[in-house]
Amino acid sequence: MNNMVYTSIENEKIKEIAKLKDKKYRKQSGLFLIEGEHLIEEAYKTGYLKKIIKLEDTSIDLKVDVMNVSLKVLKYLSSLNTPTIIGVCEQKKDEITGNKILVLDNIQDPGNLGTIIRSSVAFNIDTIIISEDSVDLYNEKVIRATQGLLFHINLVIVNIDEILPFLKENNYKIYATKVNGGKSLKSVEKSQKFAIIMGNEGTGVKPSLLNICDEFLYIDMNQKCESLNVGVAASIILYELDK
Repeated sequence: MNNMVYTSIENEKIKEIAKLKDKKYRKQSGLFLIEGEHLIEEAYKTGYLKKIIKLEDTSIDLKVDVMNVSLKVLKYLSSLNTPTIIGVCEQKKDEITGNKILVLDNIQDPGNLGTIIRSSVAFNIDTIIISEDSVDLYNEKVIRATQGLLFHINLVIVNIDEILPFLKENNYKIYATKVNGGKSLKSVEKSQKFAIIMGNEGTGVKPSLLNICDEFLYIDMNQKCESLNVGVAASIILYELDK
């Protein structure tokens, strides 16, 4: 093990790691940062963890490359007020597989995306397709909100206008949420092979995507409530479809 302790934020290796806080560089490098022991463990178990950055006196028993750094360097690399341990991970290169697909159209809030990923794992979604104009999957707030479950599900970032015809051709029944003209979630005839589209927090599913859908859904609820947060709505729908 390399016992060197990196103490300068001007060190070239440290500066390269710091660049991973920028979305553009994450995309170029195919790497991203995670923080905290739980996320480190989940990334390690699934083979995505490539490097650990820690204080010299922090013990870790994982067989990966380790960089010991000063507290000043750890704080420089961290997005948290009280950093503990940082991991460098390889981005996911998953493919669309399985019969249960969730399609996310222009989701912008990191907390919503994280919640949806967790619910998708809980309710047995096989693949999540994320539109290219959605919030960055590797945003630190998204990663924390997933509680490590992003490492346990297929995640594909694509142009969904192009992928929906592919799903249609491959016999997926395509659902989308729609308040007006939709069918109550309780009365929907469940399909063994489906894709459900969840839309943007403010504008919903794009009209161009609605045109290709087979059926529209809405969630029965008290009329005093006009709408639900997309993370909550997705969780309810996925729970019902998994029954």
